[in-house]
Amino acid sequence: MEAPQSLSVGVEDVNQSEKRKMSRDVQLDIEHLYEVVPQLSKVFRITDKIGEGTFSSVYLGEAQMSDGTREMFALKHLIPTSHPVRIAAELQCLTIAGGTENVMGVTYCFRKDHHVVIVMPYMEHQAFVDIVEKLSFEEVRHYIYHLLKALKHIHKFGIIHRDIKPTNFLYNRREKKYALVDFGLAQGTPDTQIELLKVVKSQKAQKESHGKQALVPLPPNTRSCAPHTSTKVLVKRPYPNQRTKHTKELMGLCKGSRSVFCERNLNSVNTTKTLTDKTEGPVIKPTKTDDIIPCKLVSTKRRAVPARAPATNQKAKPVTLNLSLTCSCYMTDRICNICLSRKQQVAPRAGTPGFRAPEVLTKCPDQGTAIDVWSAGVILLSLLSGRYPFFKANDDLMALTQIMTIRGSRETVQAAKKFGKAVVCSRELPRLDLRILCETLRGVRSCEDDSLPEEFQVSRHPADAKKARPGNGAEKRSCAEDNAAEPDGAGWDTVSDEVYDLLDKLLDLNPATRITAATAVQHPLFKDIRD
Repeated sequence: MEAPQSLSVGVEDVNQSEKRKMSRDVQLDIEHLYEVVPQLSKVFRITDKIGEGTFSSVYLGEAQMSDGTREMFALKHLIPTSHPVRIAAELQCLTIAGGTENVMGVTYCFRKDHHVVIVMPYMEHQAFVDIVEKLSFEEVRHYIYHLLKALKHIHKFGIIHRDIKPTNFLYNRREKKYALVDFGLAQGTPDTQIELLKVVKSQKAQKESHGKQALVPLPPNTRSCAPHTSTKVLVKRPYPNQRTKHTKELMGLCKGSRSVFCERNLNSVNTTKTLTDKTEGPVIKPTKTDDIIPCKLVSTKRRAVPARAPATNQKAKPVTLNLSLTCSCYMTDRICNICLSRKQQVAPRAGTPGFRAPEVLTKCPDQGTAIDVWSAGVILLSLLSGRYPFFKANDDLMALTQIMTIRGSRETVQAAKKFGKAVVCSRELPRLDLRILCETLRGVRSCEDDSLPEEFQVSRHPADAKKARPGNGAEKRSCAEDNAAEPDGAGWDTVSDEVYDLLDKLLDLNPATRITAATAVQHPLFKDIRD
C-alpha cells in the first residue's frame, strides 16, 4: 500500500533523547509496530504510545507534509485477531460519518498481512478525570451539547456507537474542540446507511442462531456455571462490617477513583440485621410471555424410592414434559430447576461497565440508539455531581441495583415491564431528586439533607475518608470543605432547572420514551449555543 501523497517519505526514526524519555515497554511496542507494518517507518516518526485498550493500541506519530510542515497523527493499531469485516465496518463509519459534527475522521489506513493501522488526525485533549471537578457550568453546558450533536450525527446514519464514555469523546478545553472516537463496537440500526454494519449484524445473528441450536437443555437437577436469562440471580450485598478484598474492589476503593458508589456501599442491608440474616436483592426474569418453556415442576417433597428396574440394553426413553403446566417460581425469591435448565438468552452487551443502559443490563434483544443517549446522561450526571465514575459495579445486576438507587426501584420495575422484562427488588428504593443529589455531592448544598438517604449525606473521596478516621487527629470534614477546590465564578450556585430536566430525560429508564439526540440538542438549555 503506497503512502499518501500529502506525506513525505523517509521520516527519520525517533532520536536517542526521545527514546530515553520513553519507557522500555513503549520502545519495544513501537519497534514491534515498525516491524509488523514496515510501511509506517517511511512516513511516520512514532514518538509515544498514548492509549491502549482491549482491541487496539494508539500511538502518536509525526509526519512531514509535502509543504514542509510537520503534523501529528494518531495511529490506531488493531489487534491481529480482529475480524476483517469488523475492521472494514469501523473504517466505513469513520469515512462516511466522520470528519464533521464532532466525529473523528480517518486520514489513511495501512495493512500488512493481518496487522491494520488506522491513521487519524491527532487532537490534543485533557483526561476527563482531571477536569471533571474543575469545569464551570458553562463549560459543562457546551460539553454535553457537542456530545449530543455528535450522537445526532451518527444516529442519522443509523450507527449505534455502543461505547459512549468520556475517554471516547475527546475534549480540548483550551481550544474548545470535541471529537467522538472509537467505532470498534458500533452496530447498525435496521435502516443503517453503513452497509458493512448490516453485514456485521447478519453475521452476528447467524452466530447467535447457531449457538442456540448447539445449546442442550440441562437435566432438571443440574446447575450451570453460566448465568441464564430466566434464572433469578440474587444480588449479594456485603455487610457494613464485613469488607473483604472482593468488597473493596466492588466499592472501587482505588487510587484516583471518585465514584459515588465507591465511597460507601449504598446497597448494603440494614445494619440491624445479623450475619445469619439472608440477603436479598433485585432479580431479573423475563415476563411470562418471554420464552417460557412449559414444564412440570420438580416437587420438593420426599418420595419413596422405587425399586430399581433390571438393567437392559435398551436406551432410556426421554422424559415427556406436561405442556399444560408452567414454571411457578416467576416473581418469587427462589429458583426452580426448570429455570436453571433454560437456554441462555443472547443479546448485545457490548459497552463499558457503568455506562450500560437498563435494556442492556437486562439483556433486552431490541436495542437501538437510545443506549448511546443513556450513556450521555451518565456523563452529564458525572459532570453535574463532580463524581467520576458515578456508577461502578462488577456485574450487571449490581449495576442495575445502583441505577435503582438513583432512579427508584418501582420506576425501574415499570420500565423493564415495558420492554418485556420483569425485575424483582427485595425492598423499595425511592426515586431521588437529581438536583438535590448533584448539589449535595458537589458541595453546594448542605450534606445533612433529609430528602437524601444517609449514604449520600456524607460522600467524600476515599483518601479524605481515610484521613478522617478516628485516632489520626483529623476532624470530620463537611461536603463544602471537601469541595473547597471549587473554582470561584464557576456558576454552580446558579444552575438552572433546565439542565436537570434534560438529565431526567436522558436517564429515562424506558428506551421507548427516552429523549433522542436530535431532540436533545433542541432543548431550551442550549437555546443560545446552537449553531
